[in-house]
Amino acid sequence: MKSKASPSTTFLLPAMLSAALLGACVPAQRPDAPMSTGMAATDGARQWRDDVALLAVADGNAGRRSALQQRLETMGLHVRSMPFESRNLSGVNLLADVGGPADAPLLLIGAHYDKVNVGRGATDNASGTATVLALGERFLRVPLRNHRVALAFWDLEERGLVGSAAYIANGGAKPALYVNFDVFAWGDTLWMMSPEADAPLVAASRAAASARGIAFTAGEQYPPTDHRAFLKAGWPAVSYSLVGSDEIPLILEEFAGRKPAKTPKVMEVIHHAADTMDHVDAQAAARGVDALEAGLRAWDAAAAAP
Repeated sequence: MKSKASPSTTFLLPAMLSAALLGACVPAQRPDAPMSTGMAATDGARQWRDDVALLAVADGNAGRRSALQQRLETMGLHVRSMPFESRNLSGVNLLADVGGPADAPLLLIGAHYDKVNVGRGATDNASGTATVLALGERFLRVPLRNHRVALAFWDLEERGLVGSAAYIANGGAKPALYVNFDVFAWGDTLWMMSPEADAPLVAASRAAASARGIAFTAGEQYPPTDHRAFLKAGWPAVSYSLVGSDEIPLILEEFAGRKPAKTPKVMEVIHHAADTMDHVDAQAAARGVDALEAGLRAWDAAAAAP
């Protein structure tokens, strides 16, 4: 998530953070297994947390990119490295095709993997990256019927949405829908940015969240992140975050340039030394992923209706 702040100091990783955080990944649960109960929920939360840690302990953005590429390869995916130059900056996006009918419309699911110089970038945005990986594993196991799926991981979001804009400018495939994730780390509310309040995916997401006891809110007002590059190009896009319900109005006030009565947790964590593994809630994220998968599958199924 791109903040108005631009910290320049570097937070050094404590020596006690060891390679143990990068231990072997546990198998993710079946897509039809409920994430909210039993062993499936535990395994799904553990895998998501391992993926957040994978990036959080990496050395800089190059290290995060290398760790992410290796993780995708262990999933059996072919990773396309897409270097770009834009606005006198150089970066590398990563893309991976997951599967689905070859001639079907493209569902592109993505998040930015880069971080600012301070903190470990666990919330912003290893949490969103881990959520994309979780969905990718599910759609790899059981493909969507009416869309082919690809995963995208953007570089230089923190420098002004540079990587996602470069993908569009350099001739990247236009998706039927781009689904973005940024700050998907804790809380009781699935927060969706959608230009259309009555869009089919909004209804599907609301129903899926409600069925799992998760609050849901949707609207156009939302912090700046990579979905904006797609919308600016006239390409369909939405974005999701997982936060506390009490934070949302405060976050919107902050990004509107007003001083909220209370600083929301998000603004105390992202772009600060506090952005570490201490704040992520893997169980909450796992429930959110379960709702997202159900919502996207319902949206995909409805696409076949006449």
